[in-house]
Amino acid sequence: MKLTIGHLYPDLLNLYGDRGNIQCFRKRLEWRGIEAEVIPFLSGDKIDFSKLDIVLLGGGSDREQELVCGYLKEIKADFKNYVEQGGVVLAVCGGYQLLGKYYKTDKKMIEGLGILNITTEWEPERLIRNIILQSPLFSDPVVGFENHGGRTYINDHTPFGKVFFGLGNTGKSGYEGVVYKNVIATYLHGPLLPKNPQVCDYLLERALQRKYGENVSLSPLPDELEHKANSYIFDRYNDKKYVLQETIKRYT
Repeated sequence: MKLTIGHLYPDLLNLYGDRGNIQCFRKRLEWRGIEAEVIPFLSGDKIDFSKLDIVLLGGGSDREQELVCGYLKEIKADFKNYVEQGGVVLAVCGGYQLLGKYYKTDKKMIEGLGILNITTEWEPERLIRNIILQSPLFSDPVVGFENHGGRTYINDHTPFGKVFFGLGNTGKSGYEGVVYKNVIATYLHGPLLPKNPQVCDYLLERALQRKYGENVSLSPLPDELEHKANSYIFDRYNDKKYVLQETIKRYT
């Protein structure tokens, strides 16, 4: 078996370790004896979504998102068709925003792909901190780091998870990210997947089932270090004294 992973615009969208997500995809396939091919698509490259099993759209600054916007217009129809046909996508931060209708910055409107019925608006106070989610997709918590000025309004979409600690989509809604078909869109950096092997395997399994049939499943991996890292973060921010100190710092 083989999966082909398309990394969209890594020359512009690669903020806060997004390449680590690509490495996690690759290694967790290779450890199971499954071939992994990674294709980076740089600005202006032609993208054939029919040959891709997973797509990563990473994060970038407002300026970089504006540059990417022009390239996205050229692939808008093909990308949307890929998603609607069950294509697997991980979109992080700027990539998350660009899947929506628009991102309104303090200076201009950046048009998105319109794949998700979401909108994002900039506010001067950035939402920066470690974050923990309880997602109905997983028994283990999802952990990461958020750093965004945009507030994303997801309308009737299903959120990726409920915020246990952190700020999430708007800092007020209590939810983070979006799950749509085989798309996970999120503000969680860090990178996300090495800290959360359950999320990586969820996306890999969806891609394998789409390509080879619903009966395909991934063999388990030990993941002792990964689980220890995840548990350390959860336990630290589950400490009531620490949470109180962080809350006081935020509002004083």
